[in-house]
Amino acid sequence: MHRLSRTLAPRRLKGHRSPQLYISTVLLTVLAAMAIRPQLFTDADPRDCQLERSVDPPSAAHPFGIDVQGCDYLAKTVFGTRTSLTIALIVVGSALVIALVLGSLAGYLGGWVDAVISRVSDVWSGIPLILGGVVLLSTTESRGILQVSAVLALFGWPPMVRLLRSSVMSTTELDYVQAARSLGAGRWRILRRHVLPNSLRPVLTLTSAYAGAVIATEATLTFAGVGLQLPEVSWGILLFQAQDRLTEAPHLLLFPAVFLVVTVLAFVLLGEALRRSSSLAEQRRR
Repeated sequence: MHRLSRTLAPRRLKGHRSPQLYISTVLLTVLAAMAIRPQLFTDADPRDCQLERSVDPPSAAHPFGIDVQGCDYLAKTVFGTRTSLTIALIVVGSALVIALVLGSLAGYLGGWVDAVISRVSDVWSGIPLILGGVVLLSTTESRGILQVSAVLALFGWPPMVRLLRSSVMSTTELDYVQAARSLGAGRWRILRRHVLPNSLRPVLTLTSAYAGAVIATEATLTFAGVGLQLPEVSWGILLFQAQDRLTEAPHLLLFPAVFLVVTVLAFVLLGEALRRSSSLAEQRRR
């Protein structure tokens, strides 16, 4: 009976897979294609505008309608995908690099190094991401992709640092790390070859959900008037421009909002799928 239960356990784990991974992968693949080659989804030029057709409703020629400046709204919305994903990539990549350095040092070295890094990250995490973005961006004259990404990365790294720190501390106590240490492997070699590669799983799981949060935060800041500025094309800018025309042209708010929600949902679903996959992997190892 015990042998049978061990045989069936991997099958139960394998059959427990959720469609979340496949749904999120399809959605993010389409969004990535929009960001890389928006011409695959629209032939219109987002900067080809004619004021005489301003706020025209959706039609066969213009499925998303026309915006206030007389530009094709489908083109504006599709081209805005590149901006949002670029900002998410820069911010998440920057936060991940900071976490790899500070989190691994704090978790592996411990002592005063851990105390200093932990206290700094605790204090810095006390500043809400949106509040920090409002304070810094409101004093910046030029707000493009790099400026907004830098501000979001500046206030967004503490959660990843704390998570990697705890993961490194747990990995350091495992048997194979202790065996490598007893065999005379150097401290930095153990960190590079054994500890860090096996501590990244929870951090990589967090990065997906964090990317969705970054996209939502950028759109919120832009909608509040302190984020991206023209001539950038982003969903936040489209929402900001649509707020005064809600009753006259509701399509101006609808389409970028749908794209924003779907993108954030795709990243959240991917993060949840990775978390479940990580949990199942831990059960298999046990």
